[in-house]
Amino acid sequence: MYEGQQLRTVQQHILQEQTRFPGATGEFSWLLSGITLAAKMIQSKVRRAGLTDLLGSMDQTNVQGEVQQKLDVYSNEALMHCLSLRQSIGILASEENERPITVNFKSPSAKYAVIFDPLDGSSNIDVNVSVGTTFSILRRPEGEDSTDVEKWVLQPGATQVAAGYVVYGSSTILVYSVGNGVHGFTLEPGVGAFLLSHESIKMPSQGTYYSTNEGYVNQMPAPYPEFIQDLRQGKLGRPYSARYIGSMVADFHRTLLKGGIFLYPPTEAQSSGKLRLLYEANPIAFIAEQAGGIATDGNQRILDIQPTTIHQRTPLVVGSQVEMQAFANAVPAMAESVN
Repeated sequence: MYEGQQLRTVQQHILQEQTRFPGATGEFSWLLSGITLAAKMIQSKVRRAGLTDLLGSMDQTNVQGEVQQKLDVYSNEALMHCLSLRQSIGILASEENERPITVNFKSPSAKYAVIFDPLDGSSNIDVNVSVGTTFSILRRPEGEDSTDVEKWVLQPGATQVAAGYVVYGSSTILVYSVGNGVHGFTLEPGVGAFLLSHESIKMPSQGTYYSTNEGYVNQMPAPYPEFIQDLRQGKLGRPYSARYIGSMVADFHRTLLKGGIFLYPPTEAQSSGKLRLLYEANPIAFIAEQAGGIATDGNQRILDIQPTTIHQRTPLVVGSQVEMQAFANAVPAMAESVN
């Protein structure tokens, strides 16, 4: 089936990409191989969840106060295990853990912190809807801050050295960037490898879809409802259709490939937004910008936000140039209403 095709695995691609890092010795590719291994383990469980005892909740909550799904726990353990074996990683921070976990923190070879949401949209597992994993990689700070665990993690998104996500859907696809464009790799289950399937992804300058939970539209601050209405009425030069999955990674993946806009605004119940800045909004914003898109919290660039807490929340608006520019024209009104 691959006759005449030039196949490239994610490991081969990473080895080429890491030449951008001065003094690279293969440690970065070894680090990312921990993520790809964990992704294979997670997708295997997701595929068989209905045939095993992995559906449903654990009857316990995580640090966010959210009910943990069985696959949340498994995914978190898989990533923790695979990444803790990489000597270049000093700190792991997960949505499921209250505090960052130090693994090889005192080792001089520990240069990176990896921050992740092990299974975004896991409540959709029981109804066979796409879910995903997001990850962000930060470099160890220099100087005195190198011994401060929180300073490793509480860095603005602009300092990310790499970020990406995995979608577990009709196929399993890994999308990542090291700051030199965005590339997608589809898992070939027959050989157990992620193969390059989407090279140098560019987000279309304008799409035909908007994605948001319109069930909360009456709780959204201005100008979100007005902007959504403008999209419906074709005021951006074309009519838009609504598409909303409820798994952020899946909703953004469609936006990345097809263009358009994804909105997760503040609401009356979540005035600071619901998505976590460090391991959801930052990696998505990094990917979006590398692909030619824009990501904002409604007032400022996501990647410029200085985080103050590990589990800090934020609104997120991300999408194509045309839609984001139209949204930006309404920002002063929105900023006034939120503040």
